Amino acid sequence: MSAMSATILVIDDHPANLKLAEVLLQLEGYAVQTAQDAEKAMELLKTLRPQVILMDLQLPGMDGLELTRLIKAAPETRHIAIIALTAYAMKGDEEKALAAGCDAYLSKPTDSLLLKKVVAAQLARPIEPKER
Repeated sequence: MSAMSATILVIDDHPANLKLAEVLLQLEGYAVQTAQDAEKAMELLKTLRPQVILMDLQLPGMDGLELTRLIKAAPETRHIAIIALTAYAMKGDEEKALAAGCDAYLSKPTDSLLLKKVVAAQLARPIEPKER
């Protein structure tokens, strides 16, 4: 899939982090949508089908792990690649994120080249066939 046709949803409660990710990804040619919490993200996902979600794990209200579980549990959204982002990178956090359904894990602050590389890798992965 080319960058021009890929949509990415960035979910982060810090406006500066949202803006930084949005600008970086738009410079790569991606269409970017943003949400500051799980409720807004769930509302967007009723109509938006991004290929990748950048998920802050520390969200107000419902956290990113719970939101990931919900997205991966729904047949219409479980194919979306989710990249966990967290500033609180503790031992075991990556395992928790992957166990919740995240497809990749990055700690903040994230190197912009690494972010681009991980997003590209997720876009390149085969999408699992729909179950009948």
